[in-house]
Amino acid sequence: MEVVTDKSIIITLAIPVFFLLIIVEYIYGRLVGKNTYRLNDTVTSITIGMISRFPTMLNLGAQSVIFLFISNYLTKNGLALLSVKNPFTWIIAFLLYDLSYYWMHRMHHEIKILWATHSVHHHGEDYNLATALRQTSTGWLWKWIFYMPMILLGVPVEVFIAVAGINLVYQFWVHTEHIGNLGFLEKIFITPMNHRIHHAKNKEYIDANYGGVFIIWDRMFGTYTPQRDDLQPVYGTATPLNSWNPMWANFQVLSIMVKDTIKTKSWKDKAKVWFSQTYWRPEDCIEEKNPNDFYKKFNPEIGSDIKIFGFVQMLFTIAVSGCVLTFVAQHQYSEIAIFGFIIIMISTLTAYLMQAKTLAYRLIMFFSFFTIFGIYYFDILNIELISTKLLLAQLYLNILGVITKYFIESLQNMKLLGTK
Repeated sequence: MEVVTDKSIIITLAIPVFFLLIIVEYIYGRLVGKNTYRLNDTVTSITIGMISRFPTMLNLGAQSVIFLFISNYLTKNGLALLSVKNPFTWIIAFLLYDLSYYWMHRMHHEIKILWATHSVHHHGEDYNLATALRQTSTGWLWKWIFYMPMILLGVPVEVFIAVAGINLVYQFWVHTEHIGNLGFLEKIFITPMNHRIHHAKNKEYIDANYGGVFIIWDRMFGTYTPQRDDLQPVYGTATPLNSWNPMWANFQVLSIMVKDTIKTKSWKDKAKVWFSQTYWRPEDCIEEKNPNDFYKKFNPEIGSDIKIFGFVQMLFTIAVSGCVLTFVAQHQYSEIAIFGFIIIMISTLTAYLMQAKTLAYRLIMFFSFFTIFGIYYFDILNIELISTKLLLAQLYLNILGVITKYFIESLQNMKLLGTK
């Protein structure tokens, strides 16, 4: 499932439904004794997903400008665009989009520099509807290139945006383990069963089933792999992320590429690192892997206080980010950027905390204090905005929560000392 740089209202309207379905899946999993959720993994997936919408709101990338330029150029030179009113335009655009998505998706699994922006979607070691939200924040760099032929063929930009939104929304439901074989539909559409294979890191399954809506492209181009009854998918990436940090998730592969470029002695390999197949590394950069890491999920032990704190941060991240997205027209460009920065910082520090690094409590409190100071005394955000009020509630709660935690711990320590 990929985020295409667009402003489709379809996606904005679908987000609340996504969260409702995540809750339904979690409850259903608990009832049937097959819960596929862990709090830490879920918080990370949702946080990464909400952060991924900020580049779109900030108009990062060249897609909109280039696509509009091409459309205007075709129109000025007497080449009519396909009619928006013609239903065949929509059918053709939908099919072309999914075919373009197939090749875009496939290339992102076969070329390392592209994989660096896509890998964030595959880091999740659980497979559930929240995993669908685990989207890249750097895909705007070059994904648009794969959709240019559609615009050159005369597909109107508004039609492109609409079919992109529909394609994206469709891909959400296939991220679940609770739906099995769907019979003849498996031969035509991307389904939960064949998309689970796409997320598996088993050598028998890896790099397969790239389609967005239709599995027919994989069958046509030889990349279809069915699920075997004797081999359950193991989720995640060959090089584990081993972190809940949303920023590290977005830049892990890129950092490895930079390190390999610096470390390898071969000038040829320094260039090859960036355009090689995703699994290739220079011989003088290859590291020993622990075979136990293949099945072992990243799961640092943390106390109930951190779990509650992390859950509350996730709720506020959803609320604040969703509010900015819903009322984006009310925000100045600089305000959107500031909201994005604050959410990234809080999410990163919360991730640090969920990795059992309790120093993050103090860092969160200090960051919250200085952010409140900046809002009131430097007017970095409009205090009248609902988004700002929600953010302030989160920041005040952060400070209160940390102070309360240390106060309770101090009382407990005093009692322990008194008993001695």
